[in-house]
Amino acid sequence: MRAARFHEYGDVETLMVEQVPEPHAGPGEVRIRVAAAGVNPIDWKLRAGVLRELLPLYLPAVPGRDAAGVVDEIGEGVREVEIGDRVFGLGGVSGATAEFAVLSAWAHAPSTWSDEQSAGAGLAAVTAMGGLKVLGPLQGRTLLIEGAAGGVGSAAVEIAVAQGATVIGTASERNHEFLVSLGAIPTTYGPGLAERVAILAPGGVDIALDTAASGSLADLVAIVGDATCVSTIADHGNAPRLGVHLVNAENDSALLTAAAELGRQGHYTPRIERIFALDEIAEAHAHAQRGRTRGKIVVSVQSN
Repeated sequence: MRAARFHEYGDVETLMVEQVPEPHAGPGEVRIRVAAAGVNPIDWKLRAGVLRELLPLYLPAVPGRDAAGVVDEIGEGVREVEIGDRVFGLGGVSGATAEFAVLSAWAHAPSTWSDEQSAGAGLAAVTAMGGLKVLGPLQGRTLLIEGAAGGVGSAAVEIAVAQGATVIGTASERNHEFLVSLGAIPTTYGPGLAERVAILAPGGVDIALDTAASGSLADLVAIVGDATCVSTIADHGNAPRLGVHLVNAENDSALLTAAAELGRQGHYTPRIERIFALDEIAEAHAHAQRGRTRGKIVVSVQSN
């Protein structure tokens, strides 16, 4: 099969598209013929070697953690999915940007989502839902999301709005209309955040979710007034010191199924900023590495 791969840690020039052996589904797994794969911050960090101490890879490695496509192989013990079903989901920390990928968590993709939208939903949805879940019920509460225009942030906005929260989201001014379209009240990030939020939410902010690791975690705690009412999916360094919830993405089929149901109801649509071809994998990583992405970046494999 054709796949993106890198043989050593380094910059985007280490990425190439080449023929590699096909993977196969083990117990509790499914293999999909990949239509599209997501590009996430963890992908370029792994490729660059930033996380080699925490998450070492066996090189050469195929980047990508989430993908969407059609099931073509089912592992032992798997139920409620059949060959030919269109699904999206998550595998290991690598392996998704290829013509075939193995998933250990998945859900049936809503017919309302394109292949690219489905590919962009996996990691963003489980991360957003995990970050929100630890904050308790959302109905009737005011939620502040730091980094609301990114892949996880935009998913969190729609999911929280669907659950009855009033959402204030931070982003650069160029993304404020985008946040409004998602159902959030936009504001800028950076110095003076507490004062701006006080104007937008005179009754106060109940809970906060940090998706940006921009150094604002202490400010979010001060705005909410209780560290246990703040969660972060990004600031691993400051979370333990401040006592906030630190949430890591989990390969959870239940969360993926919940996200898919929101999609079927029209409450959650993965937002795709740009689609790259498989042969443009280096450009896709370079674009992701620059940051400030609105929604998700995906790679179209189109092998099915």
